[in-house]
Amino acid sequence: MTRRLAVGIPWQFDMKKEDAIALAKIADESGIDSFWVPEGWSHDAFSLLISIAEKTNRLKLATGIVNVYSRTPGALAQHFATLDQWSGGRAIIGLGASSANVIEHFHGMPFQPAFARIKETVEIINILMRGEKLVYNGRWFKMDRGFTLRLTPERPHIPIFIASLNDKSTKQTAQIADGWMPVWIPMTALKEKVDEFRGWAAEAGRDPKSVEVKSPGGVTVSKNPNAIDAGRPMSAYYIARMGDFYYNHLSKLGYADEVARVRRVFNEQGSEAGAAALSRPFLEEFGVAGDVDTCRRRLEEQEAAGIDIHSVSIDTKDPVEFGRAVEGLLR
Repeated sequence: MTRRLAVGIPWQFDMKKEDAIALAKIADESGIDSFWVPEGWSHDAFSLLISIAEKTNRLKLATGIVNVYSRTPGALAQHFATLDQWSGGRAIIGLGASSANVIEHFHGMPFQPAFARIKETVEIINILMRGEKLVYNGRWFKMDRGFTLRLTPERPHIPIFIASLNDKSTKQTAQIADGWMPVWIPMTALKEKVDEFRGWAAEAGRDPKSVEVKSPGGVTVSKNPNAIDAGRPMSAYYIARMGDFYYNHLSKLGYADEVARVRRVFNEQGSEAGAAALSRPFLEEFGVAGDVDTCRRRLEEQEAAGIDIHSVSIDTKDPVEFGRAVEGLLR
């Protein structure tokens, strides 16, 4: 099977539009499989993806992620159906819950338990993509007028990937999604978690290999010996300021002392000190940076753990260098 690589932009969405489109064009020409655009509280994801769709030919276009609170399932279906139609069938739906901080204090909505809301959102999107009348009676959504999308989707089903963390939500992902985006899983625990996920898919009567898994960590091809440090600010922010969800998750995985130290330093001395407090071994459990050979070895380790789609970053704007790096990673 051909190795599949994914690139994207930072969740802070701090790239210029022109730079993001240029990256996508290089990725499209170099053999990258998919381009993932996150959405936090900066630019929205769909505007950039539509712009990229107009400038590329084969690259799959994914949200990584949009939350299931700030838009209704119907609005999400409209966005994704439009993206899929205008890209010629290249959309991937990436969904998640985000966090209570973002949903309640940016979007001003109650952070209802995400378990049922994600399931209902997926079911409603699938109904609308199939061209069926929307008659639905769920816990959070109730519709009985039989609306249908007033457009013909490019495909009757767009692949849906879900970002999930705890066992309950990840088991549901194995039951209802086409792909899983695991979050904050160290390399040493990756195979165990992927095997567990595929076991849940089998329990649901599905072919375990039919549900794809995207790598939770990043692989960065770079000549900069300190390139891995680029992940410090985001990691520290998630640990210290994104509520207790990620903090508790990492604590359970054996990093209780590490995350407690990072949160304390972050809150007492500021974000830069918090980022600096992260240890190098911690960073290397969740990502790797180096030359092509180093990064390819990490991809091989991820494949052995069951990963299907590999998140990579290539630290160059030169199309020739980028293409050579991709060629090396795919070897």
